[in-house]
Amino acid sequence: MVTTDYLESAHRTLKLEIEALQEISSQLDQSFIAACELILSCKGRVIVTGMGKSGHIGHKIAATLASTGTPSFFMHPGEASHGDLGMVTRSDLVLALSNSGETNEVTSLLPLLKRLGIPIIGLTGAPSSTLAQEANIHLNATISREACPLNLAPTSSTTAALVLGDALAIALLQARGFGPDDFALSHPGGSLGRKLLLRVSDIMHTGDALPKVLDTASLREALLEMTQKGLGFTCIVDTQHNLLGVYTDGDLRRTLDKNLDLRDIKVADVMTQGSKQIQADLLAAEAVLLMEENKISALPVIDKDLRVIGALNMHDLLKAGVI
Repeated sequence: MVTTDYLESAHRTLKLEIEALQEISSQLDQSFIAACELILSCKGRVIVTGMGKSGHIGHKIAATLASTGTPSFFMHPGEASHGDLGMVTRSDLVLALSNSGETNEVTSLLPLLKRLGIPIIGLTGAPSSTLAQEANIHLNATISREACPLNLAPTSSTTAALVLGDALAIALLQARGFGPDDFALSHPGGSLGRKLLLRVSDIMHTGDALPKVLDTASLREALLEMTQKGLGFTCIVDTQHNLLGVYTDGDLRRTLDKNLDLRDIKVADVMTQGSKQIQADLLAAEAVLLMEENKISALPVIDKDLRVIGALNMHDLLKAGVI
């Protein structure tokens, strides 16, 4: 067994990979701009291909492009030579990854792609390689050395390729004006999609489930409404359903501290006026922010005319997966 200082090894690896990224940053030139413009003008998909470790990085780049507004998928170069090249149409372009630029499975595709007139962006660490020379645009991912102490295992080179792919995806995202709603449409199944797509109107309590009493109601009537609806508060409204205030569990504690005769009190006399509220068409995530900033656990929901149309509390947001 060789005695190893694990932390020292880790620090060395991180240092070398950071240095590699600094190299890549300094090498960015007009080719990167040309690659972005070529992808933006593409009427089809970006087909990413690469073998071995470059293939693993290619999978991630294709996934990142697809989720940020650039239709893309990964094509295994070995399978492409045995039929999968049929995935590619004349309106597509190919982003080919190979650190050496001489990977047989990748270079063997180049004549076929050129015959179809499909543009090729080559991402390599060897500007004089076959892939770099045959590609329409070459992205230079040259690094001084791998983080592997043997300078053999793909480490710094794969990190450099991955980061260049991220740089492409984000530059394209910004160029397309791709926003949170667009992002959510490609992530509907996860918590991110719920946070970005779910609106207050989707989860609020309405109709008979809405805790609401008139300002002429007694405190007893308001407490019964709170108990029946179970949201921890009730809205206080006028006859036109305009929001005048709320009465909460906290308000009840404050009322009890005053030693008042609860039988003779109208809820309007002890309600919280000027309460926070939210509109139904806003994102549920905005309701979370409003509650957290004001240290409250429930909100009336109003329409554009300030009429109460719903209510929700923190439990509703938690149950919906927004929190």
